[in-house]
Amino acid sequence: MGKLLVLIVTAFVDMIGVLIVVPLLPFYATRLGASPFMYTVLVSAFNVAALISAPMWGRFSDRYGRRPALLVALSASAVAYVIFAYAGSILMLFLSRLVQGAGGGTVGVVQAYVSDTTEPKNRARSLGWLSAATNLGVTIGPLLGSWALRAGRHPIHLGDSTTIVLAEKAPGLLAAVLCLANMLFAYVYLRESRVVSGSAADRPKKPGRSVAAVFSVLRHPKTPSSRLISIYAIGIGAFMGMNAVLALYLARVFGVTAENIGYFFAFTGSISVVTRALFLGPAVDRYGEARLSRIGIVLLAAGLTAIPFAHNIPVLAAAVALIPLGTAFTFPCVTALLSRVIPPYERGLYMGTQQTWGGISRVVFPLIAGWAFQSLGPQFPFWISAACVAGTLLLGAGMERYAADAEGMRVPGK
Repeated sequence: MGKLLVLIVTAFVDMIGVLIVVPLLPFYATRLGASPFMYTVLVSAFNVAALISAPMWGRFSDRYGRRPALLVALSASAVAYVIFAYAGSILMLFLSRLVQGAGGGTVGVVQAYVSDTTEPKNRARSLGWLSAATNLGVTIGPLLGSWALRAGRHPIHLGDSTTIVLAEKAPGLLAAVLCLANMLFAYVYLRESRVVSGSAADRPKKPGRSVAAVFSVLRHPKTPSSRLISIYAIGIGAFMGMNAVLALYLARVFGVTAENIGYFFAFTGSISVVTRALFLGPAVDRYGEARLSRIGIVLLAAGLTAIPFAHNIPVLAAAVALIPLGTAFTFPCVTALLSRVIPPYERGLYMGTQQTWGGISRVVFPLIAGWAFQSLGPQFPFWISAACVAGTLLLGAGMERYAADAEGMRVPGK
């Protein structure tokens, strides 16, 4: 079984587990007495832990391998799901998010794994396939979560006098079981890719390199790598800010509940799967990564702007459909471009740096969204996110030239 296929399967099952739990989190938090802002604090807790761990995972994977880092991440997720299942307070929910976030800083490791195993011209396509797999998990996971919640309310008869009712514990326990099965699959089939990125002699060993790489984005904001990392960070932060309050918005405006939220996520996930699996590759060939990323930014900003104007389900569906289209075109292309403008032996470092800045945005934007939802009105988080996304168009201007210079490739359309 090829490395890329194994990684895609692993990412797919992992995302199913994540999305079994995440759509239910706002409803669990609200049931335990959390305000909209307090709920977004829970969202940011995950991102704080991921922010701290991301650069360390990047360097760890560069030095010891991608495979060990991924296995540790999966084990952290399994523990977090069990804590979520038995959480009877906001504090326990907070702990579950911290534990999972500490293992969730390996997104950069996964991206480096893909970059290790693919040629530069195929990276956006491969990252798109990886994204398609995770978004298929986004489609299936929420449906399983809603099903597990309903099934958990039915008694399980283990004997003549023993009956168990899992109730709200069922989704978390199901996610934990899937995660353990995924760990076993990855342990058996996933092979190391780190050797592809360069020999040990090629890697400069400088103390504090992770910290230096993070701060280089601020010290040298005009370099191609800094601009790409900024586009990713602002875009993903704005998306996560919107996503943090979306279930609360749908519950307030459209009456969505924990039992049917899964259908909404399945709709957006299916659009993202189809886009990344069938259309991303041809679109990259036609427009090039830099131009396509800008098209994605426009679609994402348009969708965010339109959501508060939707006053019925069909219009809401049309507005929301623009968001997975935008993210499908933007993020794989930006990450592929970043892999071109940095040396191979530092891919893990800079993918981790990208996730660090993405993590900062994931912390800040949900808090802003929660405050705006609670203090300004439910529509304001969407408009704030849209304005931030639109602003990244300036950062992407002229990126075709840097990508072509880095790889010695012809710029598409020239």
